[in-house]
Amino acid sequence: MKRLWIAAAILAALFCATLLNSWYLRGFTRELTGLLEQAEALAEAGDWERADLLTRSAFEHWSSRDGYLHVTLRHSDTDLIHVGFQEVLEFIECQEGGEYSAANARLAAQIQLIYESEQLTLKNVF
Repeated sequence: MKRLWIAAAILAALFCATLLNSWYLRGFTRELTGLLEQAEALAEAGDWERADLLTRSAFEHWSSRDGYLHVTLRHSDTDLIHVGFQEVLEFIECQEGGEYSAANARLAAQIQLIYESEQLTLKNVF
């Protein structure tokens, strides 16, 4: 009977950790996509310098959580987002409006998909 309670406690701890990770990723991804949306608006207004600063701020925020993200997410997903940031920053540097907008939208969608893939839903369970 003791082993049953230990197993149940471990399962409950894992379930709580899963919920906590999902909650954290929701806030984290919303913050990043918000910064990227603000950068997009600034770039459309022609303020490439501030768009660059906001995008770099989002990238630094992403990079500061690199260890956590590599432990909790698939490496291919985190690598894809890292490459996406590099692409977006390059388009900002070249001030390529159309290419930047497409790359920025793709990056924001990839970040949002990370949260959606970690949600506890029937679609993700089965």
